Amino acid sequence: MVWIIGASGMLGSQVCRTLSENKIDFTGTDSNVSILDYQALENFASDKEISCIVNCAAYTAVDKAESEIDAARALNAEGPRNIARLAKKLGCPLIHISTDYVFDGASTPLCNQTPYTEDMPVKPIGAYGLTKAEGEKAVSEETGDFYILRTAWLYGFSGKNFVYTMIRAMNSRESVKVVSDQRGTPTNCETLANVILKIIQNRTVERTLSGGEMPEIPNGIYHVTDLGETTWFDFTNEIKKQALEAGILKNQNCIVNPCSTSEYPTPAKRPAYSVLDKSKIQKELGITLPEWQKSLGKFIKSVRFDKNRAE
Repeated sequence: MVWIIGASGMLGSQVCRTLSENKIDFTGTDSNVSILDYQALENFASDKEISCIVNCAAYTAVDKAESEIDAARALNAEGPRNIARLAKKLGCPLIHISTDYVFDGASTPLCNQTPYTEDMPVKPIGAYGLTKAEGEKAVSEETGDFYILRTAWLYGFSGKNFVYTMIRAMNSRESVKVVSDQRGTPTNCETLANVILKIIQNRTVERTLSGGEMPEIPNGIYHVTDLGETTWFDFTNEIKKQALEAGILKNQNCIVNPCSTSEYPTPAKRPAYSVLDKSKIQKELGITLPEWQKSLGKFIKSVRFDKNRAE
């Protein structure tokens, strides 16, 4: 049985759906089993045959984290440490979700505006990224059987996200202003959920069917986003284009204007460049991740797209 922690969140709910569609037995928890309480975690698992744990729980309020760093650290570092400790005791792998915000996004000789690889040193510039980096360290200290998946710019059918927010804004305003000097990769939750599925299948289902002869995907850190890169400004223009084609955006006259990060100050600094290199995960899984534009189109055209949230 796979245990999804943070099962009702944007990513967690998609992982649950993906596992269900692939007939993989799972259970999900949220605040009903606190990740800050090791004994509660252990008690929940005591009567279950847990084959893998997927931790989708996190403190994700990037700006609030600047003034609530203790709360962010609890959920992003202390909680994952408890989960990793339990995973080791249970003898099962842990899939833990991290972020591009562990990097500073600076154009340095090291990255030189090329995608970050997994072996590049982390250097967070805000409380959120700092606590997520601490979470990565905690997981690796507590168990050797882990998969840390760094992702970026996630959107999905559940919870607040950029796609719904921008369509709603464009439907209600004559113009919107969007940052044009931050580069990254929009990522459909379904892409990440499918990678999680393939890791679970490799470690549990397929290895069981093969009598344990199939080689395991090596433990470690992996980067998982859709392919390509863009800015928030260009992402918004693509959202506008595809939403108009799908008949979801009614206000075709809304103008999308670019602005600089300095024109849109926030409590937390964002990485100016946080594109992640995905060659490692694609090689290990033998897959090709989708281009971000195609993933966006799939999201907008899906029957699960909530049009009420776009009005």
